[in-house]
Amino acid sequence: MKRLVAILAGLVMVASLAACGKQPVEQITATKAAVEAAATDGTVYAADDYKKVNDSMTAAMEEVKVQDAKFFKNYDKASQMLAQAKAEAESVKAKAAAEKERMKQKAIADLAAAQTAVSGAKALVDKAPSGKGSAADVMAMKADVAGMEAALPEIQPMIDGGDYMGASAKAVAISEKAAGVTTAVQEAMAKKAAAKGSKKGAAKAEKAPKAEKAAAAPKAEKASKKK
Repeated sequence: MKRLVAILAGLVMVASLAACGKQPVEQITATKAAVEAAATDGTVYAADDYKKVNDSMTAAMEEVKVQDAKFFKNYDKASQMLAQAKAEAESVKAKAAAEKERMKQKAIADLAAAQTAVSGAKALVDKAPSGKGSAADVMAMKADVAGMEAALPEIQPMIDGGDYMGASAKAVAISEKAAGVTTAVQEAMAKKAAAKGSKKGAAKAEKAPKAEKAAAAPKAEKASKKK
């Protein structure tokens, strides 16, 4: 009886060792698939997090190799590491998807802002003072606006193609350039207004003595008659 119990205990131990010593093939396959799925957007929108996931997967597979080389194999640690890598991969995939959507909305908003900025700059350039010495500057600004208008239609296809970062960067660059043109025109208009005001002030100052003389003339005449 004791011998039978010992045999059964031995069989249980062998079965247990066999279970621990079997490579977790299905788990490895599932984890690799999760890591590959995370790579689609993760390498772009969550690069640092994806690198950590990739490192976790590499470490797990190294542990698998260590156990493969042993006579008595135990893949428990490798299994835990694989489970952790899979969970991290799924988290990165969700995070990257959210960041991708955020960048998409930002690119759309940046394009709208660029369109508004260019439209405003164009309207202001048409009102820019083009007197002596400024005609060439106005022509240059009009050429800049025309270039920006030509560049705007290139952004939407970038958004449609999923290049949200590139689209956003291009739209922001156009907005900044349009803002530069707007500022230049506003400064020119302010300068012209200041010069005009200065001329009016000078004209008033010149008229004042004449008016004073004209007002004083009758008084002088009256004083002379009294004498």
